[in-house]
Amino acid sequence: MSLYQSHGKFLLTGEYLVLKGALALALPLKLGQTLSIETCHGASLQWDAYKPDDPWFSVSLNPENLDIIDSDDQSKAEKLRQILQAVKQLNPNAFEGNNLIFTTHLDFDPNWGFGSSSTLIANIARWADVNPYELLKLTFGGSGYDIACATAEGPIYYQVKAEVPEPVEEPTPLVEPIDFNPLFDDHLFFIYQGQKQSSSKEIKAFLAKANPVDLQKDIEAVSEISRAVPKCETLDEFAMLMQCHERIISRCIGQEPVQKHFPDFEGVLKSLGAWGGDFILAATEWTENQVREYFKGKGLEVVFGYKEIVLN
Repeated sequence: MSLYQSHGKFLLTGEYLVLKGALALALPLKLGQTLSIETCHGASLQWDAYKPDDPWFSVSLNPENLDIIDSDDQSKAEKLRQILQAVKQLNPNAFEGNNLIFTTHLDFDPNWGFGSSSTLIANIARWADVNPYELLKLTFGGSGYDIACATAEGPIYYQVKAEVPEPVEEPTPLVEPIDFNPLFDDHLFFIYQGQKQSSSKEIKAFLAKANPVDLQKDIEAVSEISRAVPKCETLDEFAMLMQCHERIISRCIGQEPVQKHFPDFEGVLKSLGAWGGDFILAATEWTENQVREYFKGKGLEVVFGYKEIVLN
């Protein structure tokens, strides 16, 4: 049996603008996804996926052409088939030989946006010996920071080239381990807003309206914030940078900062990833109990402390 494990992710700085070349600071998480592969003597390729507490979906495919034979979730089966077809495109020999049983286990609720797709892509790419960034491009798209987080052992800087003239080969992104151990980490919390956002949809909407030339000053400003964050020695310094970052992204995408929805919160709130539904960061002098009680009163009960969830 072969076993692979990948980490989930948070994008602390650089959301949206990372697609245009901004330097981003990303955090791999302690929670992730495992993939195990076993050979079998059956006539089909079997895939069984599990969430933390129960089965998620299963599908049987024809190993020759990857046609779906049977599934309890047709939509997920079709997406998985697309991923496996992309694998075959990158490595035609990936499915040759014995029939296989694939089993995945998520450590987190797939609605949380921790990277159920990116951890899957990273695990499959390692098994099939293909480039994970190429596999991502053929399937979900995106900047690839989540792929970098999947195998990172701590916070990283991530950066892609903003524009790649054809037919130049896709460049390898910058992935650099960064020493980020905030002295105020017991004042940082992550709260789930309860509405998983479609990263692919958000990316397409942003790219459709974003002019790289107009964004250049914002790209440079966000990159400077990314460089400054690890140097912060106090919560106030960090919170000021997060506020500045929110103003920049708010202007770029035409949405209100998340702080507007929680005007009585004592501290700074920052969106993470696609705005509007996934997790937000809270930087506050409040105790953990105060934070949990405040957001529970708003109907939001999934709260993680920094040290609880971030891999460091």
